[in-house]
Amino acid sequence: MTSPQRAAEVFRDKPTEKKIVALRVDGLTKRYGKTIAVSGLNFEIGEGEIFGLLGPNGAGKTTTIAMLATQRRPSSGDATLFGHSARKEQHHVRQMIGFAPQEVSLYPALTAAENLQFFGSIYGVRQSELRERVDELLALVGLDAHRDHQVGIFSGGMKRRLNLAVSLVHRPKLILLDEPTAGVDPQSREQILKIIGGLRDDGNAILYTTHYMEEAERLCDRLGILSEGKLVAVGTLDELLSGTEFGEIIEVRGLPAAIDLAGMQALGGVSRIERADGVVRLYVKRATEYLWPLQKIINRSDKNVRIKIAPLSLEDLFLRLTGRELRD
Repeated sequence: MTSPQRAAEVFRDKPTEKKIVALRVDGLTKRYGKTIAVSGLNFEIGEGEIFGLLGPNGAGKTTTIAMLATQRRPSSGDATLFGHSARKEQHHVRQMIGFAPQEVSLYPALTAAENLQFFGSIYGVRQSELRERVDELLALVGLDAHRDHQVGIFSGGMKRRLNLAVSLVHRPKLILLDEPTAGVDPQSREQILKIIGGLRDDGNAILYTTHYMEEAERLCDRLGILSEGKLVAVGTLDELLSGTEFGEIIEVRGLPAAIDLAGMQALGGVSRIERADGVVRLYVKRATEYLWPLQKIINRSDKNVRIKIAPLSLEDLFLRLTGRELRD
């Protein structure tokens, strides 16, 4: 297992190229008594960039977002949004952030339009501008036909889309999205992902957390992986995958448990061999170099053996760095 310390050395955050830095996080730390929930985070998010923050439950994602949203004060370190300190200028920074929390934050007795009008007024959006903004956002999230319907009767997907719209009502400089597709139907998920991609294309800086690896691979320009409060990997998907000691996984099903694989390990270049539930997985740099030795082993078995070769995925990397499933 690659240690978090070693991973942090291998995967250092690189300055955002050719983009204006919207958010700079420098040594952000949060302690609760003797417990360190978040330890010394350093990363940047540029304009027109989606930064994915991944980690198992308890890794520190919620605490990190709460500090960036100025809901919790850091124990040390800081986050600056276009040069404004989240520690020293909380009110100013709060006005520049749009936050869509994992728990939907809407008033069920109000209509969709009334929710947007209420939150817009909280953020100080002028009434003359707010009417037009409400119409614009309802159209963006596909709820213009439901503008006068009470939110309490909305489906989960409709609430998620309105929750996203609320976070955008004051035209924020940084958008924090915490599990924005949790519990929604496939059609709503696809619509939300397209909206978020469009927000990035319009130049918005976005911090995105998700438990869905395919979403992170599809949407995020760069990724950060949290483990036990520490950022153990930061970079583009290609950078993260190319930085590991293995690039492909050979999966073998049907091998008898008694067959000795020590010879494969002795070849060198095999990072790890796992056996679980009748499946053998070999983590290697290049699978083609091991097919002939593996065939010799398979020939000693009279059972039907199947082989599958797959490139390293984000999920494989995640498990390698954290040693835990995304959902504990």
